[in-house]
Amino acid sequence: MKYQASDKRYKDMVYRRSGKSGILIPAISLGLWHNFGGIDDFENGRAIIRQAFDSGITHFDLANNYGPPPGSAEINFGKILDLDFRAYRDEMLISTKAGYLMWDGPYGEWGSRKYLISSLDQSLKRMKLDYVDIFYSHRPDPNTPMEETMMALDQVVRQGKALYAGISNYSAQQTIEATEILSSLGTPCLIHQPKYSMFERWVEGGLLDVLHEKGVGCIPFSPLAQGMLTDRYLKGIPEGSRASRGEFLKKEQITPAYLSKITELNKLAMERGQKLAQMALAWLLKDERISSVLIGASSVKQLEDNLLSLKNLEFSNEELNRIEEILK
Repeated sequence: MKYQASDKRYKDMVYRRSGKSGILIPAISLGLWHNFGGIDDFENGRAIIRQAFDSGITHFDLANNYGPPPGSAEINFGKILDLDFRAYRDEMLISTKAGYLMWDGPYGEWGSRKYLISSLDQSLKRMKLDYVDIFYSHRPDPNTPMEETMMALDQVVRQGKALYAGISNYSAQQTIEATEILSSLGTPCLIHQPKYSMFERWVEGGLLDVLHEKGVGCIPFSPLAQGMLTDRYLKGIPEGSRASRGEFLKKEQITPAYLSKITELNKLAMERGQKLAQMALAWLLKDERISSVLIGASSVKQLEDNLLSLKNLEFSNEELNRIEEILK
């Protein structure tokens, strides 16, 4: 049955400006890091993306190596675009990245001009797109001059292969350097994608202030700490969970200290009429410097649950103080 987007798709979503740019981003964006690769159920991924768009999520985030296997998430996303979304392309913000290992040899990772531009060309072919909206340097390269990496981002924007440039996993000092180079080239940095959650707060040590000062948006990834900030691990490690598979979350990370924190946070979330995951997303979005949070989803139900976080974004001072006490 041919897909037709809901005519109420913009009714309930909250949109925030990315820094000082003209771009509005949904407060919740969908990342395709997991669950959309070649080993995953295609129709399930398609249903999630349909529901996301029908719910006002306009931003879909990929990277060259998302899968597995690497590249397959972009291939599948391109197929879903063909089946359902070509008519809606101008309503979508599609991003991809390059920086981590993608192919063999000396030109298959990091931040050289050669790698970044070649990678974006490959990504565009996989998704069958003329351009992406945002192209990121996925991580800083300690062995390539920052000027070279930023000049590559500037070049793809000038060529029309990307509309905006972004960076990910850059420290506060690296962000200052990168944004100043991009500004001097005439291609301002649109957005930064750092790892940030209740359990991972390094960005509060200067990066958020830098982004605010430079007029750059912020879109945290792993806002639920790979699932630890959900009710999934309250009674141990269930079969089939990420921790049980030991992929990006290890069993040994689910320590008694973390379980105690998760339990206390869950109690507070229930008092607020929320699930723990919903409160964890709302906690990030309480900061106006956060443009959007980047969630994953393995089912339509999980996506819908996370979207309910937008129903309660306000925290009392007492609640914020309790959260800080729990997280100590």
